[in-house]
Amino acid sequence: MKRTTVMLPESYWLALKEVAEREGSSPSELIREAVAAYVAERRPKAEPSFVGAGESGRGDVSRLAEELLEED
Repeated sequence: MKRTTVMLPESYWLALKEVAEREGSSPSELIREAVAAYVAERRPKAEPSFVGAGESGRGDVSRLAEELLEED
């Protein structure tokens, strides 16, 4: 793990310590969980490797790839 420093308003720090104590955890663990969730939510979604691998006869597949993949 990499050590870093995070500056928080005192009210956030106190609330974080309270939650950590109530959950039997540490403030550091709660911060790691929050950062992991934040990063996972914002990580770009990779397109499946098969997108663009074949021919559909449609001229709009690359423009509509996301919509077409969501269709049932």
